[in-house]
Amino acid sequence: MSAVPPVVVESLDHHYGKGALRRQILFDVSATIPAGEIIIVTGPSGSGKTTLLTLIGALRAAQAGSVRILGEELCGANKATLEKVRRRIGFIFQQHNLLAALTATENVELGLRATGRHSRNELRRRAREMLEAVGLGAHVDKRAHQMSGGQRQRVAIARALVGNPAIVLADEPTASLDKASGREVVDRMQALAKEQGATILIVTHDNRILDVADRILHLEDGRISTFTEAVIANTQHMMGLLAGSASKEPLEQRVAQMDEAAFRRTLAELTQQSQRFLEATALARDQAYQSMLEQALRVFTRRVGELLNAERASLFLVDRARSELVLRGAQDVAPGEAVRIPMGSGIAGAAASSGRPVLVADAYQDPRFNRDVDLKTGFRTRSVLCLPLHDRSGDVFAVTQLLNRRDGAPFDAADEKRYADFAASLGVLLESLVEMDRAPAR
Repeated sequence: MSAVPPVVVESLDHHYGKGALRRQILFDVSATIPAGEIIIVTGPSGSGKTTLLTLIGALRAAQAGSVRILGEELCGANKATLEKVRRRIGFIFQQHNLLAALTATENVELGLRATGRHSRNELRRRAREMLEAVGLGAHVDKRAHQMSGGQRQRVAIARALVGNPAIVLADEPTASLDKASGREVVDRMQALAKEQGATILIVTHDNRILDVADRILHLEDGRISTFTEAVIANTQHMMGLLAGSASKEPLEQRVAQMDEAAFRRTLAELTQQSQRFLEATALARDQAYQSMLEQALRVFTRRVGELLNAERASLFLVDRARSELVLRGAQDVAPGEAVRIPMGSGIAGAAASSGRPVLVADAYQDPRFNRDVDLKTGFRTRSVLCLPLHDRSGDVFAVTQLLNRRDGAPFDAADEKRYADFAASLGVLLESLVEMDRAPAR
């Protein structure tokens, strides 16, 4: 592996337009990426991520500062130098840019033809092997119009990787892929980095693939920062979203007035912030964040119950050290109060132990149900739906629970599916709260 890093960017500035229309996009950007490292660049739309990618990829000459790629200086470089560098880079763009007249195999072959080092048979063999590797073995002879958007994107990824490039630059490579396909793609990239020593730079908004990164850089307003700094900024934004006042009533009122679409948007925004929080431990035990998050969890859990026409909704956190479930967010539990029950007891405990949803049509006919809870609260439980939430390692860390449909009917599979859609977002929020509970105080 070469001792010279394949990507060295120093004090890079870049602008578009001239005169009064001149607009600076990048400001004093510096980054060094060693061979075999995977870097993910995050940041809001318009922050300069794609511009940075095109400069590193020699798709345009840098204007100020220094961009040394594979030993070549690109600042002020001529067309021959830019083309020389481009031949050693694999590109994956948001738009697949396939040639409509060619088959999937022929499109992938284009990634090898530029080298001029392979026979026609070799081109065909390697192209089909790469298509097989990205899950398109049954589509090698199809043209672009015969494939789905996700399949076309995988062809573009195969084209970028087939020549074993020294550098792979990917702009939202998983944007049109489902979770499983996206994971296959990034796993392939990760293998390439390890096996070939390839350097990979990925621009993405997809939080599902952040775990493959050796480092995460954040671009905002054309300036680069560490991911931890970005999390702090995003948490402040989230707190501003929630903290209309110091009390919980305004948030409850706002959420209660939202229709389902608005509620989903609000929940998605908070979820995104918590996903970022989970990637940075610098905010561990941030008391202001924790207070806001606990408030949001109580309010959002209650709203999910209302949208699903349940009489009550509550959530339990798993305390594995004590083998207990900690009840939070229930109507009969005051803010800050924690009710603990043994891990294996009750219907919620069954969901936590098995890792599977539990539907109970008649609670009083189920031996796992504790009638003393109803005696204590004065509530009459009929139907129960419990859904376990899994962390990124696959372990159950929380259980959400709905009690009684308001129409008197028992919960069914359709309720379970709809509930799971909401619980996926609540799961991210809950996991970030669990992480704060586990973290040492600052």
